[in-house]
This record gives sequence, structure tokens and C-alpha cells, in this order.
Amino acid sequence: MDSIAAGVDLVAVTRSLVDIDSTTGREGEAGRWLAQYLRTVGFEVTEQRVDETRFNVLASCGEPAQVVFSTHFDCVPPFFPSRVEGGRLYGRGACDAKGILAAQIAAAERLKRQGERRTGLLFVVGEERGSDGAQVANSDASGCRFLINGEPTDSRLGFATRGAYRLRLRAEGRAAHSSFPELGESAIDKLIDALMELRAIELPTDSVLGKTHYTIGLINGGIAPNVVSPLAEAEVMFRTVGDAAEIRRAVRPLERRVRLEEVLEVPLVRLVTVPGIDTAVFPYTTDIPFLGRWGEPLLFGPGSVHVAHTSDEFIEIAELERAVDLNMSIARELLSRSNS
Repeated sequence: MDSIAAGVDLVAVTRSLVDIDSTTGREGEAGRWLAQYLRTVGFEVTEQRVDETRFNVLASCGEPAQVVFSTHFDCVPPFFPSRVEGGRLYGRGACDAKGILAAQIAAAERLKRQGERRTGLLFVVGEERGSDGAQVANSDASGCRFLINGEPTDSRLGFATRGAYRLRLRAEGRAAHSSFPELGESAIDKLIDALMELRAIELPTDSVLGKTHYTIGLINGGIAPNVVSPLAEAEVMFRTVGDAAEIRRAVRPLERRVRLEEVLEVPLVRLVTVPGIDTAVFPYTTDIPFLGRWGEPLLFGPGSVHVAHTSDEFIEIAELERAVDLNMSIARELLSRSNS
């Protein structure tokens, strides 16, 4: 198939990366492998330090980049290695986002061999846990016009992505022996009442992005089964369709029962599209809000978010191959806009 760059074996590159455990915080080995590989296929590579053991990998074709392909090479736990079966490549990171990364390398390498040197690559650490790699990268942006961020989109371009807003609900009570509950005050009961009240609160909606939804991801509380609980807390992740201030106003009545503490806020993003490629709205967040100095953002990648983070994570090899052509088409369209 014409889409596969002669110098980049998509399956081999993807499997090499998948077989390195790069769970967030442990990306050092994968970064070293990636930097060395990019040098062997003719890119100029910079290792951008994020902390003592981790670094982002930036690559250029020798000219100032107008279009940069970007994704992350950290993964969620648990690690499991690659295998190929039934036309699919399985393994942790296969679709989120090491297969995407390989397709981006192949597209940029083939464009380079065809004489187009105005594309670059930006591969970051830490996307799965706070985007610290992207935040460091944003402090040293290249001045490019467009950023094609890679996440599993079923080979569609993102029209928009939801934001994220994480709250901690903290309840305080008073400990007592459980045989005399009237002498104590249960923090767990307060927390349960607050979470039940949350279920009835009307949350913001948007005509394109839909209704705000949320997940109660963590609950912790109590000391022992025979003690009235003095403390309890829960963390709630809202997938936002507007300004997080609207959610803060909506949940303010919960402060009668619990203390509200903001943990994380990531804004929603409206994205650039190009003609001829299907678009969709995606409910997840990406590094894009932290890479604002890298140009106008696009979101594109092979693979499905429905299998990302699962024990059966995979990517269809045929879709991975098609993604090289699609990445090249998107880049050419954007480069033509840069010329105008």
C-alpha cells in the first residue's frame, strides 16, 4: 500500500514502543528509544527535559515547521506487551497513543522524502496524569501555525472536545463508638447525602456538545467498621460543555453538607477541520489546552477510544496504515493555508 513510508515499518515501530513500559512517570526508556529511532530515519532531534528522568521528544526536518504532529507516549497502567492477531495489534498504548505516534512519524518522514520539510514532531510525556510534558513544551513553542494532536478518533477529525472539571467533596463528622451513634456525627452519611443531592442537580447543556455528565471516581472514608466516621471524601470528574464556573454555581448548594475543593480544570476546545474528512465531537480531554502556543489545533488519530485504557487495547493495522495517508493529506491542506 502506497501509504506506508519506505523508511518506517509501522507495525515494528508501534510494537517496539508498546513493548516498553512507559506508564506515566516511567517514560524515560521509551523516550530514549524514540529519540534514537527518529535520528536513524533522518530527523533532527531535541530532548526537552521535563524532570530528572523524563523528557519530551521534538523532531524537525531541518526547516521551521508550519505544521507539527503531536501526541503522547505515556500510558495508563497496567502495562502489557504487544501481539499481532487477526489483523489487529494489541498491547498497552496500541491505540492510545503509540500506534498514532508511529503513523505520524511515517507521514512526516514520507513528506520529507518528497521534499516537504515544513512539518515537525512533538511527542510528550505525562498526558495521562496532568499534562506536565505539554506544559513544558508550551514554554518553548516553535512558532508553527497548526498542531495536529493525535488521540484515537476512529480516523475522524475532532470538531470539538469537552473540558474536564474535577472536584473533591470533603465531609467532616465526629467519631464515636458505633454502639452509641447518637454521640457522633457520620461524615460518610453527609457525603452520601451530598452525592444523592448531586444526582438531582441540573447541569449545563450545549447544542453541539450535549449535556454535562460526571463520574464519581473515588470514595474514601471512615476509620473502622465499629467507629462513626469522622472524615469522608469523594472525587467527581465532570466532562464539561461550557465554562466550569457554571458547574461551580450549580453545585454550590452542596456546601451545606460538604466542603468543595477544586482539583483540576481543563477547558473545552473548538478545533480546526479540513474538507473531505469526517468530523465528530469527542467527550474526552487532550493535551491541546496546554499547547496553545503551538498553533491552531486539530485532533485526529486512528483507533477507538472505546478500547483505549482497556485490557484488550488494540488498533486495526489496516486503519493504522490508512492514517498515514490521511495525516499527509491533512498536513498538505494546512501547508497550503500557510502559503496563502
